[in-house]
Amino acid sequence: MARIRVDADRAIGTVDRKIFSGFVEHLGRCIYGGLYDPGSPLADEAGFRRDVAVALKELNPPVLRWPGGNFASNYQWTDGIGPVENRPKRLELAWFLTEPNLIGTDEFLRWCEREGYEPYLCVNMGSGTFSEAQAWVEYCNGTKDTYWANKRRENGREEPYGVKLWALGNEMYGDYQVGQLTAEEYVRKARQFANVMKRTDRSIRLVSCGQNGWGEWDRVVLDGLADLVDYHSIHIYTGSSDYWVNMLAPHQAERSLRAMRALIDSVTYRKKLSHEIKVAYDEWNVWYRYTEGVYEPSDQPPLEERYDHSDALAVATYLNIFVRHCRTVGMANLAQMVNVIAPIFTRPDGMFLQTIYHPFRMLSEHTQPVALDAFVDGPTHDLAESPETMHWLWPQPVADMNPFQVLDVAATRDQDKSTLTLSVVNRSPDEEITADIELRDVVVTGAGQVTMLRHSDPRATNDFDRPDDVTPEESAVDVSGASFRYAFPPCSVTVLRLPTRPA
Repeated sequence: MARIRVDADRAIGTVDRKIFSGFVEHLGRCIYGGLYDPGSPLADEAGFRRDVAVALKELNPPVLRWPGGNFASNYQWTDGIGPVENRPKRLELAWFLTEPNLIGTDEFLRWCEREGYEPYLCVNMGSGTFSEAQAWVEYCNGTKDTYWANKRRENGREEPYGVKLWALGNEMYGDYQVGQLTAEEYVRKARQFANVMKRTDRSIRLVSCGQNGWGEWDRVVLDGLADLVDYHSIHIYTGSSDYWVNMLAPHQAERSLRAMRALIDSVTYRKKLSHEIKVAYDEWNVWYRYTEGVYEPSDQPPLEERYDHSDALAVATYLNIFVRHCRTVGMANLAQMVNVIAPIFTRPDGMFLQTIYHPFRMLSEHTQPVALDAFVDGPTHDLAESPETMHWLWPQPVADMNPFQVLDVAATRDQDKSTLTLSVVNRSPDEEITADIELRDVVVTGAGQVTMLRHSDPRATNDFDRPDDVTPEESAVDVSGASFRYAFPPCSVTVLRLPTRPA
């Protein structure tokens, strides 16, 4: 037996819808063959996949990050403008592919505008210069009679795109990155980029390049750029073939966000900042199924992860964590959206939704704007880690945070207390957990809605032959008053959406 207690007056912050954002990189079949596939009978007149557009719309990501990722550190944005037939093909040095530049700034921004997504562009701070970054801002946002604004007009776009979100490079700390920098070098270079970009358009919001949230890189970078940026990015992936490591590794994000909260509070106080800095957790996902070792040049990097049901539970845990840390997280971008470690998987004549698609859609649809402090007391699990259970690329131990509640819970409500939502992940692979749910300051006024993702086999997957093996089910729950009992099936994600009124 477990107990979940939620006080509707105990708000911990406001959930920014941008925590349900996405990321599309020029990598593998994410863009070419995924988002854009003119050879497919399912493509529209511009070459973009209609079925993919519909599936993305159901996820409702407010923001899409582009064009990378590691790809950004050697990307010349000017290669991707003007007549397509005149654009050069370039050797792409991050993923050892050839970039045909069929999709560039205008194609991506017009598609975002058409579909209703806010674009988030990452400038090249590897091989690129601050003059190139300044020109990109001018091309996208310029309103005057200037060279790059006029070049945009020549290319068929009179009105500026008004791109507000700009990342100052990607993972510049990595030795795998074109143009790797030390933290001090990055700060010096990023200040030059930020200066000219802001002079071109004062309204843009800048994102500094962070690492994992708790290291020296983040301290130096945030201290050096806090006066210029609105967000500080962090990236953490997790994953393991060991069930419990896979389930609980996302709590590394919780550690990271606690560390970032302290760093942000410290720099805000010391520098007497008048603006708020939030975390842009702009790459996250479960990711571990590919050949262990370094990448070798090839036509297709081995990144087309096939997700199982246990991965869906891990993704739901990530999203619960972002809700619980909404005071710190202003944006989170699932990496990525199509084919490459992605919830949507395509071939020219069709697509299917991977298991991780469903918890993202469930929480994107039902999470309310006010996050509440949910108390959970129930069965716990002590994680045992070893080199054999931890992935070589993400050797991030979390067992020091033992014991873990088996039920992971996030609670939200709307502004007038007429709707309360509970997102509950039962991470036990084989035990149903019944919980007494106590509400304070609100009462349930009638039947609620249940959306549940469950499967008896944690390793169950979807594919073209069985696209709905793992899929949500909806039902009603007939409860009322300030308390009720609910049984959460093993290996499940449950979203309870309850009509309420103030008590």
